[in-house]
Amino acid sequence: MAEETVIVEEKKEVKEREPLFSKKNKKLITDPLDENNPVTIQVLGICSALAVTVQMKAAVVMSISVLFVLLMANISVSLMRNLIPNRIRIIVQLVVVASLVIIVDQVLKAYLYDVSKELSVFVGLIITNCIIMGRLEAFALGNKVWPSTLDALGNSIGYAMVLVVVSFFKELFGSGKLFGIEIFGNATEGTGLYAMGYMDNGLMLLPPSSLILVAIYIWVQKMRNPTLIETH
Repeated sequence: MAEETVIVEEKKEVKEREPLFSKKNKKLITDPLDENNPVTIQVLGICSALAVTVQMKAAVVMSISVLFVLLMANISVSLMRNLIPNRIRIIVQLVVVASLVIIVDQVLKAYLYDVSKELSVFVGLIITNCIIMGRLEAFALGNKVWPSTLDALGNSIGYAMVLVVVSFFKELFGSGKLFGIEIFGNATEGTGLYAMGYMDNGLMLLPPSSLILVAIYIWVQKMRNPTLIETH
């Protein structure tokens, strides 16, 4: 009887096993892109969103760096979640994230030294990025590897979307370029739009313009989805 009970329970468990891309799992990726965006809704990781968005190249590299760190950290913490004593969980999370950030920093210095200099201390500050520590504490510690992986992907992409959109407008209207490629023409030689009297907007190269663009992003987001508007 005991063996039959075990077999029945195993069959039941197989039947009830959640599909890899169930509706619940898909929401782990889609929610951070809009309804629960870590930057515009949760207001996390806002410092780097304001500081490293002057050029798209730096914003993309920063986004990939955060994606790598959050993905690997979520997976690592999820795997160790039953082994980490509650009283030292924050220390363990910091050690995991710090190790991953050191890897990112060294890779950037080896292969993208100029971008590494542009990002400056903000690569190191990934260690204390609220998005990463928040997802580890709120999600990875209580969930299995696959949901934690999807959660990391969703929040990283949601973070990247804001950085890329803001850096797109800042670099385009601030210097007339995208990824360093001249779009509006050459300002020094007076070609393209510059020949018609166009001038770069210097404000777009300063941090305050990032606040303005993030505010516009939030406004558009809430206009598209009125349920995000707080009524009280």
